[in-house]
Amino acid sequence: MRKPIIAGNWKMFKTRDEALYFIMKAATAMPSIRDVDTVVCAQAPLMRCLIKRMGDNLRIGAQNLHWADEGAYTGEISGPLLRSYNVDYVIVGHSERRKYFYETDEIVNQKTLAALRNDLTPIVCVGEVLEERTAGTTNDVLRRQVTKAFAGLDERAMKRIVVAYEPVWAIGTGKTATAAIAEEACAFIRSVLADLFGSAVAEVVRIQYGGSVNPKNIDELLAQPDIDGALIGGASLDPDQFVGMCAAALKKLGK
Repeated sequence: MRKPIIAGNWKMFKTRDEALYFIMKAATAMPSIRDVDTVVCAQAPLMRCLIKRMGDNLRIGAQNLHWADEGAYTGEISGPLLRSYNVDYVIVGHSERRKYFYETDEIVNQKTLAALRNDLTPIVCVGEVLEERTAGTTNDVLRRQVTKAFAGLDERAMKRIVVAYEPVWAIGTGKTATAAIAEEACAFIRSVLADLFGSAVAEVVRIQYGGSVNPKNIDELLAQPDIDGALIGGASLDPDQFVGMCAAALKKLGK
């Protein structure tokens, strides 16, 4: 069985004091890292204070990185810098980056390669907007995004990646894809990975669902065979809720 992974994406929320309050409550309550990977992806200035207090079972991730390892890119953050802080994960290609900062599939690919080059685990986001789902082109969109995001990767590199299926129409809207819809999309993504890298690789890659995940729906989502975890937005800001949702992953293991 693939190891579940629960990741919180704080986006542009929390001050240092708020982050400290969260980590002091949550870090010691995480399930064992032997059973579940748990991650908090925070704004860059918060990383040092979180990493110092993350404990044995929680890991800290970044929300973005630049495709170059260094250079004249004012305001950006590099893979080597993240690695030097002992950051383990980085979100790549989130729909908000695509929408507000015009990141293309090609940029997502470059950033994925940069993450791997710097020994970071990329959580690569894919997903359709409402118009694409209504038009019946969801699978076309997912195939294009997956194919372009992972261009140039070999089988070994692909096994290191986490894919997050995030239907854009369900992010921050309170609308959640039903468990059946989410499973269908995640299963399709796995089939695309099988076409690109072979079934043995596709069966290893972990696929998360993200999009208004909360304590009320996480059990049903995680019960699906092709959903290996969750990328959680607003509900991850509350330490008690986040702890509960990380514990929910144990049920997938029968614990």
